[in-house]
Amino acid sequence: MTTLVETESLSTPKRVPGEPGAWIFILGDMCVFAVFFSVYLVQRAHDPELFARSQEQLNRNLGALNTIFLLMSSLLVVLAVRAVRQDAHRHLAPYLFVGAIVCGVCFVVVKAFEYHEKIAAGITPETNSFFMYYFVLTGVHLFHLVFGMGVLSVLWRLAKHENPSGLHLAFIEGGACFWHMVDLLWIVLFPLLFLVR
Repeated sequence: MTTLVETESLSTPKRVPGEPGAWIFILGDMCVFAVFFSVYLVQRAHDPELFARSQEQLNRNLGALNTIFLLMSSLLVVLAVRAVRQDAHRHLAPYLFVGAIVCGVCFVVVKAFEYHEKIAAGITPETNSFFMYYFVLTGVHLFHLVFGMGVLSVLWRLAKHENPSGLHLAFIEGGACFWHMVDLLWIVLFPLLFLVR
């Protein structure tokens, strides 16, 4: 005897969320970052002592705080997408997207403070190769995050529709996947730059 859950899973066809074009963009972006990470690891292998000494000058507490902000934002986006799919909770989706955007703003503020802290101490991309990679990798990620906040703003507007179409849902899912990619990149960047010896 099959249960209701099993019946629903059998009748609902499996599909990839979002638009195929969004996935091509996301996977391409992740490949570019994979190259960046590989180059960084090769350079670190050439001069591990310099990289270890430079890494000690990073503020791990700020990096951890930003990790919490991005994990919280991802959770809010997951809840927002789920709310859009459910008639009973659809009214919550715009508020959840706003919460995710606020978490993104908090990340930017902390990152600006972190950059200011480094520059005030005389640390710039020209200090050494570690800090060149630090500023480039975190800067490119920050650009993606700001772009992702723009995407979340569009999703917020789409989520305000009372009866979103299938196209609206596909855009919301694709935008959410992009935001999760931004979070995933930080989850790799944070230990790579701040923690890994």
